[in-house]
Amino acid sequence: MSKASRIRRLFAVLESALFLVLAPGTVVGLVPWWISRWRVEPPLAGFAPVRLLGALLVAALLDSTARFALQGLGTPAPVLPTRHLVVTGLYRHVRNPMYVAVVSAIVGQGLILGNLRVLGYGALAWLVCHLFVLVYEEPVLRATFGADYEAFRATVPRWLPRPGSWEGIR
Repeated sequence: MSKASRIRRLFAVLESALFLVLAPGTVVGLVPWWISRWRVEPPLAGFAPVRLLGALLVAALLDSTARFALQGLGTPAPVLPTRHLVVTGLYRHVRNPMYVAVVSAIVGQGLILGNLRVLGYGALAWLVCHLFVLVYEEPVLRATFGADYEAFRATVPRWLPRPGSWEGIR
């Protein structure tokens, strides 16, 4: 790997970390804290394993962010987009794992805390993500990555991960 590539990757990692703190950090951290003060309630439906499910959902956000920086050489932020279409990891199962991860992290917190208001906020966050994807992101990706994105879009679902993995573009 050339020195320029290593520098670009370093900047992508730093920019993605900053974006993670500012955007998802606010949506996934600050707002749920305002709602719940992170006070743990009894588990939802009295079923303690939902707390573990919640923790796994929160962890998905870190993987998606790392892939944008390390493979896409960019960030999830529209002002600093990736240079390459990211189609590995969770992206082999769902087209929007970053948004799924953000919403999942909120839902995960709701499950961990046993807080229905945090779960409601998660539903609102999904609606905002859905509208953003339809109105802005998909048209931009189509224009930027053309046939590669169309092949990806035609095969990988937008929101609900599928069990098998897609082995298309590398």
